[in-house]
Amino acid sequence: MVADLQAALPPGGLFRERHWRWSEEPLRLDAADHKFLENLGKRIAVFLRASNRLYQASASGEAPGFVAEWLDLGKPAEIIGLGREEQTKDRIPRVLRPDLLKTEQGWALTEIDAVPGGVGLTAWMQENYARLGHSVLGGGFGMRSLAEEVLGDGEVVISREAEDYRPEWNWLVGEARVRSAEGYRCGERLAYRFFEMFDWISLGGIRSSWGPDRKMEAAPKAFLEEKLWWALFWMQPLEGWWKKELGEGYFREFRELVPRAWPLRPVELPPEGVLPELGIQRWDELEKFSQRARDMVIKVSGFSPRAWGSRGVTVGSDQPREKWTANLRQALQEWNHQPHLLQRFAKLGEVSHPVWNEGREEMSEEKWRLRLCPYYLVTGEKVELKGALATLCPMDKKLIHGMQDAVLVPVAGNG
Repeated sequence: MVADLQAALPPGGLFRERHWRWSEEPLRLDAADHKFLENLGKRIAVFLRASNRLYQASASGEAPGFVAEWLDLGKPAEIIGLGREEQTKDRIPRVLRPDLLKTEQGWALTEIDAVPGGVGLTAWMQENYARLGHSVLGGGFGMRSLAEEVLGDGEVVISREAEDYRPEWNWLVGEARVRSAEGYRCGERLAYRFFEMFDWISLGGIRSSWGPDRKMEAAPKAFLEEKLWWALFWMQPLEGWWKKELGEGYFREFRELVPRAWPLRPVELPPEGVLPELGIQRWDELEKFSQRARDMVIKVSGFSPRAWGSRGVTVGSDQPREKWTANLRQALQEWNHQPHLLQRFAKLGEVSHPVWNEGREEMSEEKWRLRLCPYYLVTGEKVELKGALATLCPMDKKLIHGMQDAVLVPVAGNG
């Protein structure tokens, strides 16, 4: 079966110069996890709408001003203005991909990607695992229908920064509909934005042709691409806003899903003040934490090439004190132009899954760390789960992404 899957790969592959390990079996989840995934999409959409409203209210003076101020740090005025345009004011992305980690306690939500990679890869896996007789989540054509619904007759516009993902889009929608962002000019057709907003300033053709009559998915809102939202979600002054916008039930669920986070902002507290749940008054006290106590991560928030692909992530328990101290100080120094956040490290659990052993030419059961990426399609108030990609990484890895020794498989259907 693995040979059949490998033989079915398109001539151009699905990722540029990237490989993964194989399994002939999709990842199987229990009924409770399937129900969780089915319900999560609606919750993600509600959270993003609440975030969008909070930013807009902050920018207009109807909510605490620090929200928009922090989310706009380091961004040119043009980028800030794009996020506040009237014609896209209420829009959130139609394609949503949360990143979920399987931890010792359950699932942890670490990111919501509004311009997600893996759409074509997951579509290919759905179709080919289904062809071999497997029931897969979303059916054999769930992801293809997602792309068709969002794109219509539009074009995928991809930047050099995201060039590794061009092959999967070429396979899914055809090379003629995959255009380079450099030199692209917006026209009558919808442009599916496959680039992060930090690329915008370098794209002269798009900038000069953009206007209120142009259509782009996702709307050019850099503030929605910030991981700093997790720190804002945990801030006590905003708790009332989140409870009102999310509802008490969704609020409690997100508090269970999202690891505790703090903005890494240089601040001097009064003598009686402490940083919540850290029990410290100054950030330099964090430098003295033992390696075991540094069970937390520093992350670049967004609007930077360091903000994706685990490039801007520092795991405190993995580093000697000198390096941890240097990274912490750098993050604090960069606040005014490149905000970072501090977040509790989600202690990863383990799953068992059979994987193809090239040397022995057989399947063998092994233990793995798991990241799960479900894909949702938003149409008005309707949110549909269209498929899910599982990334299985070796047990000694703490940062989970599509590395060469990872296994990529679709998620099996429920039934």
